[in-house]
Amino acid sequence: MSRLAVRNLDNEEIGDIELDDDVFGVPVRRDILARVVNWQLAKRRAGTHKTKGISEIQGTTKKPYKQKGTGRARQGSLRSPQFRGGARIFGPVVRSHEFNLQKKVRRLGLKSALSAKLEEGKLVVIDAAHIEEAKTKALRIRLEALSWDSVLIIDGPAVDQNFARAARNLPRVEVLPQQGANVYDILRCDTLVLTREAVQHLEARLK
Repeated sequence: MSRLAVRNLDNEEIGDIELDDDVFGVPVRRDILARVVNWQLAKRRAGTHKTKGISEIQGTTKKPYKQKGTGRARQGSLRSPQFRGGARIFGPVVRSHEFNLQKKVRRLGLKSALSAKLEEGKLVVIDAAHIEEAKTKALRIRLEALSWDSVLIIDGPAVDQNFARAARNLPRVEVLPQQGANVYDILRCDTLVLTREAVQHLEARLK
């Protein structure tokens, strides 16, 4: 078990918490992290790229000139790819870029990402992500006092609405519920901040 101090948003230490080594102390597998990140980014791709095949090109179906006797190469259609405005052979088509990744690999990737942040000393546990008023300026002042520039804050199953509203205008601050915790966002941020509730749910979910 790893023990970590628990702070509040005023940067005051108010206790500590034990982190389960089965979730926060696994070896960091860079290969697994790469696989999970590639899987996440592939799911995000729109796959709407498209070029026209010969059946989709508008134009005449008439043979351009007779087969023999012209001294030129034989041609069957002006819609062929060798002509300007013609089709493209083996061009991209609308498709999904998603692929399957086993649940155990995705789970191991999330454990590895959490363990990497703890190993780097960039994992912070706070008591709660809650503010009285949804004021971006007030939250920005608090985050600057904590030296949190690029930060991902993961709360319990429900995010405090005032906190979420105050954070959404801050460009390098992201707030997620615990079920939205993912490898790509964890690795992309500099500091990972978990609430006590988030730690409990993540440990229950990943053990």
